[in-house]
Amino acid sequence: MSARRGSRIGRGMAWAILIAAVLVTVFPFYWMVRTALTPAGDLFADSHALWPHHPTLINFKRVLGMTSAEQARAAGGSGAQINFLWYTLNSIIYSAVIAIAQTFFCAMAGYAFARLRFPFRDALFGILVAALMVPPIFTLLPNFTMVKNLGLMNTFFGLVAPSVLMTPFAVFFLRQFFLSIPKEVEEAAVLDGVGRWGAFWRIIVPMSRGPLITIGLTTTVWAWKDYLWPLLVGRGEHTRVLTVALGVFLQQSPNTQPDWTGLMAGSTLSVLPVLVLLIFLGKRLVQSLNFSGIK
Repeated sequence: MSARRGSRIGRGMAWAILIAAVLVTVFPFYWMVRTALTPAGDLFADSHALWPHHPTLINFKRVLGMTSAEQARAAGGSGAQINFLWYTLNSIIYSAVIAIAQTFFCAMAGYAFARLRFPFRDALFGILVAALMVPPIFTLLPNFTMVKNLGLMNTFFGLVAPSVLMTPFAVFFLRQFFLSIPKEVEEAAVLDGVGRWGAFWRIIVPMSRGPLITIGLTTTVWAWKDYLWPLLVGRGEHTRVLTVALGVFLQQSPNTQPDWTGLMAGSTLSVLPVLVLLIFLGKRLVQSLNFSGIK
């Protein structure tokens, strides 16, 4: 009885810790939505309330350009404008190109390290794994200098160039999964005359949908929230992504007090595309973890 009671207490404590961790993780997002629904005039008056006393959608309308500058100022906003739909489209293009290209090239690199025999393979893979310990900030200046010298500033090609090929983690992750696939499956396909390239596309890729979706999803989320690199390279209106646009929107406030309600409304809207993507691909993500043997 005592062992069973101890097990119940331990299980209860584990659930309590898990619920507390979820609340701590979700609460900033909830507060962002709560601030977006708060009228600018009530922002400080309702600062201690868990829900605004007079919720409104005016902040979302201001960000989406559905109000005039006079109406925005009357609602307590700064009157600053943001072409939300255009910058969202730029972010979608930026994230999609990086996610698709990086997943494709990392899959081929991971398969090469897992199956092919070539000189210095293990040494090259060791160097690739060692690159995981290099902070991305160290490569920022060399990449910026290269893009500038190539004349690719304020272009989408310059934005995606440093990230479009591969990342060490994605290659390592996919290589480990490819090693878990029995070689006999590929050997049978090769005997049927499909060749190495055909075995990769017809056998390995369909069997690796889970891990490939995982890499594509994590890369999309990373690219969607990226700020520093797009700020340095994509300053023009036609290449400005949503994260940079929100920063510009905040700086355009003519008052000493930033337009927090408008900024939170824009931030809430910017999260929705990735949230929808996570909801639709969440099942695939869980399956990929099971395929990889992660419990």
